[in-house]
Amino acid sequence: MLLKDKKIIILGDRDGVPGQAVEECVKPLGTDVVFSSTECFV
Repeated sequence: MLLKDKKIIILGDRDGVPGQAVEECVKPLGTDVVFSSTECFV
């Protein structure tokens, strides 16, 4: 696994995929999410 034991930062999009959704997908891969946020890129 390429992400196992890696620290990652997640930036989600309010009108697309929120950061919390991405976080739930990568946690089972053994990653350490140090920051997760959902922003509006308008």
